[in-house]
Amino acid sequence: MSNTFRHLSSLILAVALVAPVVALAAPGPQDTKIQIRVFDRDHKDYHNWDDREDRAWGGYQTDHHEKSMEFSKSSKKEQSNYWNWRHAHPDKD
Repeated sequence: MSNTFRHLSSLILAVALVAPVVALAAPGPQDTKIQIRVFDRDHKDYHNWDDREDRAWGGYQTDHHEKSMEFSKSSKKEQSNYWNWRHAHPDKD
């Protein structure tokens, strides 16, 4: 019994020492506003694709009389045209 108690107490001590380290190593919650990052090859920068960018994409499609389509499914040329338009029409914050 004494030997079992010694092993059990050693195990409890090890868990107590390791638990804080494991908790700190766990990743924190991600920002839910940023859904995806998209690279603009022509301007060599990244854009966070969020609700604001989605509305801008819809505005671009309306301005250019395009049919509604997801950005990821549009052609590379259309994506490039969008980023050129987007840089000329920044958000007004």
